[in-house]
Amino acid sequence: MEMTAAVTKSSPASEEYLDASEIMRRVREALPTIRAKATEIEQARRLTQEIVVLLRSTGVFRMNMPRSWGGPEMSGSEQVRIIEEIATADASVAWCAMIGTDSGIYSGFLQDDVARRMFHRLDTITAGWVFPAGKAERVAGGYRMSGHWRFGSGCTHADWLVAGCTVHERGDVRRTRDGKPEWRVLIAQPHDYDIIDTWHTTGLAGSGSCDYTADGLFVPEERSFSFYEPKRGGPTNAQPDAVLRKMSGVPLGAARAAIDYARTVAAERIASGRGAETRFWTILSRCEMELGSARAYVYASLDRQWERLTAGQPLTTDERIAVSLSRYQAFRAGRNIISRLSDMVGGSSVYVQRTPLERYLRDLTTACQHAVAQEENLEFAGELLLGGTPNAPFL
Repeated sequence: MEMTAAVTKSSPASEEYLDASEIMRRVREALPTIRAKATEIEQARRLTQEIVVLLRSTGVFRMNMPRSWGGPEMSGSEQVRIIEEIATADASVAWCAMIGTDSGIYSGFLQDDVARRMFHRLDTITAGWVFPAGKAERVAGGYRMSGHWRFGSGCTHADWLVAGCTVHERGDVRRTRDGKPEWRVLIAQPHDYDIIDTWHTTGLAGSGSCDYTADGLFVPEERSFSFYEPKRGGPTNAQPDAVLRKMSGVPLGAARAAIDYARTVAAERIASGRGAETRFWTILSRCEMELGSARAYVYASLDRQWERLTAGQPLTTDERIAVSLSRYQAFRAGRNIISRLSDMVGGSSVYVQRTPLERYLRDLTTACQHAVAQEENLEFAGELLLGGTPNAPFL
């Protein structure tokens, strides 16, 4: 595993400024290399060092870095477009890019001087599971952390690895004012954990989403945070859901690539006299319609959210629901589209070396097992819609 360098005190503000359009330009230049390396990445079950270096050079990992540091502080929609573009080449790479950009988000929940030391370059990569799967025992100066976390996407190349914990003190669970267990996210370097090679999966195989553990690891207080206590203002940290906003780009990009491929196959079969024209016309039209609808919902809800948060205005119930439901719909629609196209192409779609459809389908089947694509999101949204308070911290 790649070992990370020691933290320095250099300021990220001295780095070259890259805006959203320049990052997109660099990403598009990188796509042919990512496509060419897709099989190698899948076989390695993690991003190769070559791809990590390439992604860093595009500036994708700095998308959430604040403007006060020289970062682009991109909106949710701008980030989705970048991730969507990468996903047309490879979903695992897009998934790791999406996770790795959380550095800028986390920096806004830390004291600025601490964050600047930790994220000493704008393209610092983070990974890890933020939900409280571990235990953090309060001790002098910080916490003793123990636990077992899953789905550490990108942990094999990250600079920092986060771990969600329930806080304990003197053996008892600490509770917030409303009586809930206190939840904090602790940050350490990857080599401080034991990373377990568990990532043998059907889809997103190249994301390196291994398990990781810690047993009594000391983490100083300054390297921990609560999603409910932002230290920086602005739309990125105004709502705790920022870590989820760019996720929709993965299914939308994979579905776009699948449609483009299936259109080529359909055209070739019709030209050779082997195609059922009306069937192809109907399926492709339906897929374009469903993808267009899903994309429109995602971008409209994110644009509205960013507009309101930038103005310092609270989100309405309907606006909160729209962001969550559009993300859920993007994942489900993406998987359904690719499944329908696989049926259209038929038996040849199962051959790894002949068609990318097989990998697209596996990738989105795995991606749809993430919490954001589960049916409970509909329950949470419905409960909120009718005046309830769902147990959904990012809604």
